[in-house]
Amino acid sequence: MRLLLLTSLTMCAFAANSILNRLAIDSGASDPTAFAVVRVLAGAVVLAGLVFLRGGHLPLFNRRRISGAGSLSLYMIGFSLAYLTLDAGLGALILFAVVQITMFTVVSVTGVMPTGRQIAGAAIALLGLAYVLWPSGEIRVNLTGAALMIAAGVGWGIYSLVGKSEPDALSGTAANFVVALPVTSLALVATGGAWQMTASGYFLAALSGGVTSGMGYALWYRVLRQLTPTTAAVVQLSVPIIAIVAGIILLGEAASLRLFLGAALVLGGIALAVLRTTPR
Repeated sequence: MRLLLLTSLTMCAFAANSILNRLAIDSGASDPTAFAVVRVLAGAVVLAGLVFLRGGHLPLFNRRRISGAGSLSLYMIGFSLAYLTLDAGLGALILFAVVQITMFTVVSVTGVMPTGRQIAGAAIALLGLAYVLWPSGEIRVNLTGAALMIAAGVGWGIYSLVGKSEPDALSGTAANFVVALPVTSLALVATGGAWQMTASGYFLAALSGGVTSGMGYALWYRVLRQLTPTTAAVVQLSVPIIAIVAGIILLGEAASLRLFLGAALVLGGIALAVLRTTPR
């Protein structure tokens, strides 16, 4: 039960990132580049501060930073730039589909094949997500945006997989943010994006970076030790559904029968993949 609660809290933190991002960018309080840079900076400052307060140290020069900070940077850069040209729903669908494919592929290559039940559950959940997020009308996919979101999905998939080998979730996540900060900032600023941010934009980006990203990612690394990679991949399909429901409750966005049917498929697929049957 404790693992279920911690995993649910982590998924809610991930969904909160989406809400904070939409609040800042849709309102004009921030542009995507500025939001992403401040988000990573806030995460690095808050997490590093917590590590030092408890008398720990940042393993900045550990070989795990290559995969951890590298994949985090790839995710942050790809995610931030992709949404400049991609529809939000289609972008989320591409992101989480690629996360699934990446994690399932790596797990299969390393010799731990997902069970038929897990594959079926993941397929049902992904189908439900596609039903909710699939754009209505004619679909026009910007190839550059799609490629960037694919890169973001690969980055997040790898970031999730390498989390199982991190001995200290908090210090490892803090080190990843600190190392990823200059890489992400330089890459995003180099794209030529205009820096536009109001006081509320700074607040929302700092809240996203320091709390829902920084603390959320640290909690994710802690939870990952107790989840199989396949389970970790499938449960993340709940994030867009949580974000949509939160948007309805907090932002007054419209609900629909399509949402409820798709959410039922997502949750049913997750349950099929994650819950174990009791042997007779």
